[in-house]
Amino acid sequence: MNLLPRPRWSSSIERMAENVANAAAELRAAAAGAEKPAKARSFWPSVLRWIPTSTDHIIAAEKRLLSLVKTPYVQEKVNIGSGPPGSKVRWFRSSSDEPRFINTITFDSKEDSPTLVMVHGYGASQGFFFRNFEALASRFRVIAIDQLGWGGSSRPDFTCRSTEETEAWFIDSLEEWRKAKNISNFILLGHSFGGYVAAKYSLKHPEHVQHLILVGPAGFSSETDPKSEWLMQFRRTWKGAIMSHLWESNFTPQKLVRGLGPWGPDLVRRYTSARFGSYSDGSVLTEDESKLLTDYVYHTLAAKASGELCLKYIFAFGAFARSPLLHRASEWKVPTTFIYGVQDWMNYQGAQEARKQMEVPCEIIRVPQGGHFIFIDNPTGFHSAVLYACRRFLSSDPDSVSLPEGLTSA
Repeated sequence: MNLLPRPRWSSSIERMAENVANAAAELRAAAAGAEKPAKARSFWPSVLRWIPTSTDHIIAAEKRLLSLVKTPYVQEKVNIGSGPPGSKVRWFRSSSDEPRFINTITFDSKEDSPTLVMVHGYGASQGFFFRNFEALASRFRVIAIDQLGWGGSSRPDFTCRSTEETEAWFIDSLEEWRKAKNISNFILLGHSFGGYVAAKYSLKHPEHVQHLILVGPAGFSSETDPKSEWLMQFRRTWKGAIMSHLWESNFTPQKLVRGLGPWGPDLVRRYTSARFGSYSDGSVLTEDESKLLTDYVYHTLAAKASGELCLKYIFAFGAFARSPLLHRASEWKVPTTFIYGVQDWMNYQGAQEARKQMEVPCEIIRVPQGGHFIFIDNPTGFHSAVLYACRRFLSSDPDSVSLPEGLTSA
């Protein structure tokens, strides 16, 4: 199961319901005010006007954030065409043949170093790995991408209407990116929703994935899980009804950031300061890190809605997968390592259940002093876990490599 026990989760969702309801009321009030004549709007001071963003803003913010990384890298927009060849599902439903691009950064290492492809989670972008690039690039050829519809990648209109179409949007665009980059074999690392995509990709294209690393992955349980009874009870409350309605209406956190306009950056600042600052379980962000990450996150969230609209098609309310990975564990063909922060709200027990059905090597590693964003909370512990997971690619005698101190096996 990928959720924490009821007390922590339910109270968080209840608070979220109240906050979203209040925010929705504020947005309605703002919208009502916007309908007043233009003359009335002219009195608003310029500082309160909506802050623009664009792909260029995102790339510029990304460059500023990655200035913290001393290892040289190359940023490129990889052309993946207008849709997968022979597929009925295009990146967008339009008569246009406009090509789409995947924003990619590459840190080259030694010539014989294994390739590590890193895929971000929901509401994130590849810049979230800024604390990891330098350490990992010393042992791997590191390539990080913004998934289609996220970050600095193209943001086609999202018109998928089913779980199958939505999965194809991400899986097929990743495969077209692989072809364009001419990468035949690689280690694939995915975080949270990116872990879900990485796992689904590996099920469809196992011949290209040498090893799969799933960091706090989403999607290993469904709402029919007996342990989700508390969620059914919560849905019957008014707060649960509001949250469920907003979820099915595809009301995303990004819409809130856009709707708040000039107040959006402050909301993001409060989030990054709270999540990675004083309330962090591990390594607190420095002032420069916090400032640059906040700027980057704001622009990635405030840009045109695209990939974010996948949410209700992939997950039911409560982050339960509509097509659970647990149901396909017996089909696994790629050796897999799960990595969880000890305080991760994604419960590692889902991975334990999946491992029972897998016929390939599978290990579960828990990293202390960190939660769902373990690679930010405790980068040193996270790096140790990744290196251990990839020991057969990095050591001439992998069987002699011991689990690093501080990490635990589940």
